Amino acid sequence: MTTTAGSGQATSTGSGQASGFDAARALRLAHETFEIEAAAVLGLKTRTGGDFARAVQMVLEVRGRVVVMGMGKSGHIGRKIAATLASTGTPAMFVHPAEASHGDLGMIKQIDLVLAISNGGESEEITVILPVLKRLGVPMVAMTGCAGSTLARHADVVLDSGVEKEACPLNLAPTASTTAQLALGDALAVALLDARGFRTEDFARSHPGGALGRKLLTHLGDVMRSGDAVPRVGPATPFPVLMREMSAKGLGASAIVDDNGRVLGIFTDGDLRRLVEKGVDLRAVTAREVMFPQPRTIRDDALAVEAAELMEKHRITSVLVVDADGRLCGAVNSNDLMRAKVI
Repeated sequence: MTTTAGSGQATSTGSGQASGFDAARALRLAHETFEIEAAAVLGLKTRTGGDFARAVQMVLEVRGRVVVMGMGKSGHIGRKIAATLASTGTPAMFVHPAEASHGDLGMIKQIDLVLAISNGGESEEITVILPVLKRLGVPMVAMTGCAGSTLARHADVVLDSGVEKEACPLNLAPTASTTAQLALGDALAVALLDARGFRTEDFARSHPGGALGRKLLTHLGDVMRSGDAVPRVGPATPFPVLMREMSAKGLGASAIVDDNGRVLGIFTDGDLRRLVEKGVDLRAVTAREVMFPQPRTIRDDALAVEAAELMEKHRITSVLVVDADGRLCGAVNSNDLMRAKVI
C-alpha cells in the first residue's frame, strides 16, 4: 500500500482502501447526511396518525412485556428502543429473531406484545416465526418501511418508518431508515411515559446509579450527621466551650438550642472571623450573644439535593436539619453532600 499526504490529500492503493481523499467532499457528504436524515425524521410527522395512537393503546393494555425484535441494523435500533421503553416505565426486552427460532421463542408469552422492526419487512429470521406468534395469539406492532410486506400483513398495527432514500451515497447502507426507526421508537416511549403519568422520581428509580438517581433518591437522613456528631450548645454556653464543641465535631458551625432541643441560632467559622475583625473580647461573651438567630434550616424528610439548593441560594456551606417541631436532629455541610455525590 502506498500513501501520500500533503495539502489535505492522501492516496492509497489496495483492496477496500480510499484513493484521493477529498476533505471538502467528505464535509459535503456529512452535511448531506444531516439533511437527508433530518428530512427522514420530519417526514414521519405526516405518516404518524391513528395507527400510532392504536399502538400506544395496545402497549398500555398489555399485561406482560414489549418484546422488541429486529435483524442487523434494525436489531441494534431495537435494542436501544427496548432499553428506552424499560427505563421509562414500559417493561420491555429484546429477543434476537434468529435465536427465537432456536428456543428463545419460549421467552414470549401470550400476555406480551411483539414490536418487530424491519425496513423491508421481509427479514427471513422474522418472517419465519410470524405464523408461530400468530398461533400464540401474541399482539404485534410492525415498524417497517414497506406497507405491503410480509411483516406488515401479519401485524395488528403498522408504524410506517419508510424513508425516501438512505444517506449512503450508494443508497444501500441503512442510515436514514435506522434514524427514522430510532425516532419512531423514541416517540412511542415518550407517548407511553406521558400516558402512564411517569414522573422524574420514577425515572430516578430506574437509574439509581446515575447522577439523577442520587439527587432524587438520596434523602437527608442518608447523608446528614446525627446524634453526638452534631455540634450543639445552649444559649448560656461560654464562648471557649462553644469553640471546643465546634472544633471537636468538625462541621465548621454549631447549633445553639434551647432546653427542648429547638434551634435558636447558629455560629459558624465565618461568624468567628467577623468577630475577630471587629476586635470583640471573645472571652466575655456567650453563645447567645454571638449566634446568628433564626438560621436557615431544613426538614429531616427533605431530599439531600434540597439542602444543596438551599446552600447555593443563600451562599452558606452548612445547614441544620430539624424535625416537624423544629427540634435539631442533624446537620449537613457541602462536604457531606459532595462525598455522597449529590453535588
